[in-house]
Amino acid sequence: MSSLSTQSEQQHKQAANGMKRMWELAFTKKALVVTSCILSVVSVAVSFIPFLSIYYIIRELAYNLSDLSIINGSYIIKLGWLAGGSAVGAILLNFIALMCSHLAAFQTLYNLKLAFVNHLASLPLGFYTQNSTGKLRKVVDENIEKIEGFIAHQLPDIIGSFATPIVVLIILLGFDWRLGLATLFPIISLYVIQALYMGKKSSEFMKIYQDSLEDMNNQSVEYIRGISVIKAFGQTIYSFRKFYTSIKSYGDFALAYTKAYKNAYLLFLVILNNIYIFLIPVVIWISTDITDYPRFSMAVLFYLIFSVAITTPFLKLMYVSQTGRQIADGIERMDKIFQEKPLPESQNPEKTTNFNISFENVSFSYEDSEALSDISFIAKQNEVTALVGPSGSGKSTIAHLIPRFYDVSKGSIKIGGVNIKKMSTDYLMSIVSFVFQDVFLFQQSILENIMIGNKSASRTEVIAAAKAAQCHEFIEKMPNGYDTVIGASNIQLSGGEKQRIAIARAILKDAPIIVLDEATAFADPENEHKVQLAFEKLMKNKTVILIAHRLSTVKGSDNILVINEGKLMEEGKHDTLISLGGRYRHMWDQYTSAMSWTIAEERQVQNNA
Repeated sequence: MSSLSTQSEQQHKQAANGMKRMWELAFTKKALVVTSCILSVVSVAVSFIPFLSIYYIIRELAYNLSDLSIINGSYIIKLGWLAGGSAVGAILLNFIALMCSHLAAFQTLYNLKLAFVNHLASLPLGFYTQNSTGKLRKVVDENIEKIEGFIAHQLPDIIGSFATPIVVLIILLGFDWRLGLATLFPIISLYVIQALYMGKKSSEFMKIYQDSLEDMNNQSVEYIRGISVIKAFGQTIYSFRKFYTSIKSYGDFALAYTKAYKNAYLLFLVILNNIYIFLIPVVIWISTDITDYPRFSMAVLFYLIFSVAITTPFLKLMYVSQTGRQIADGIERMDKIFQEKPLPESQNPEKTTNFNISFENVSFSYEDSEALSDISFIAKQNEVTALVGPSGSGKSTIAHLIPRFYDVSKGSIKIGGVNIKKMSTDYLMSIVSFVFQDVFLFQQSILENIMIGNKSASRTEVIAAAKAAQCHEFIEKMPNGYDTVIGASNIQLSGGEKQRIAIARAILKDAPIIVLDEATAFADPENEHKVQLAFEKLMKNKTVILIAHRLSTVKGSDNILVINEGKLMEEGKHDTLISLGGRYRHMWDQYTSAMSWTIAEERQVQNNA
């Protein structure tokens, strides 16, 4: 029970911090925001003048009903002009206030998005393996956008709504303090009850809301990416359980949220829209001592008119409060990403002319889970070092540590004798090229996609790289050749073709170190042969780290490292490891047995045909 209470208090504290940050962000453009707030307050004050004018017009007419000839016509006309002018003035003041707040909002949004994108660019690549695309998209597209909405629209409303009670208090108590208190008492009571009822509980609900929305975003991105597979196998949305579950969870939360607050909200609306009911007993109570009934009747009429006028501003205050909680939670999530630290850079960065890679007693953990334990090896320049082992053994983790996706927990990684921590990030990335299992191609031309490897390359150099990567032929068959936009007009590439585009990028980059992570996983036999030819061009005179499940692709490697459960179990050439009769020999026997079974099955099918 105490742990739940502590968690609730922590969430409430985080929400308070979010609200504080929301105001800090709003006032980054102080001059515009302050101007907007002042104009909003003045607009609220001026907006009540028409009601006062109408009251005085009615009073002038009521006092002189017995003799209309004594009615002060010029006085009524002046009040009419004052009512109309103040109504227009209030609108104009509010318009200018919104213009100022919008200017501040757009500038804040621009600076915030720019800072956020720059911060993302400074984070290590390991950050992106732990944070989903949907989560980051939600921060950029929704949470930051809501800050713009808050400053542009809700900030003037908040200031105006908080100014309303002060203006109302002055006006109501100025006419008759007894009737004024009778009008204010239900409003104050409502907000006190609402604050007590919805304070911490609302913060908890808002966290669940944002969590469920974030999860639904993540699952929707995954669903869209896999829609072709789902359709190919004739599955419906309900078969994609994660997406369906995330939508259902969000729907269940929305229903629970509605049920939790519907009674309080309905009570709030009923009372706020019927404040005049609280005037009736007070009017009856004080009417026994009244001698000037016409004046008293006019005062009662004034409060009846005013009780209607104050409903909208107070409703707006409630809506703004609720929206503010959503924005505060979104800012808290944005700040968590801003708090992610880039890997430390060396003050005196070093370079190297030798590209041997050495792991020296390297250990690494993902939070509390150990991925590598005391790994030591040397991947020599101009040689291919292959990593083999079962899924989850730590092969990809080794590959990710070389370009500093993460920093090691223990030990060190050196390139040419220089610790990679002493190299600048830009330099380290410039000497390492990657070809991963999952190749991402931008919705741009094939030429631009290959030029990712070297932005300053000429068209001739791009074509030379494409030829070396065995992809020139299929590119030339595209509708617009190298200028064909991938993804446009249903232009799609096969897995093997994507791999060769990625290899062309790496060839164009011409980095001395190549990391190939399951790079032939999606290639069919014909494409795999072409990919292998491309690899030969790519790997020439390079330090190569090769990760592969198909042991046939590592057989000719200069050195093979057998990884299992984060440990280096065996090391050597193929023949040496086979002669040892250890884990690699066992893996090789299983692999050749599976290949023999496949070939035998194919022959059986051919004989039957």
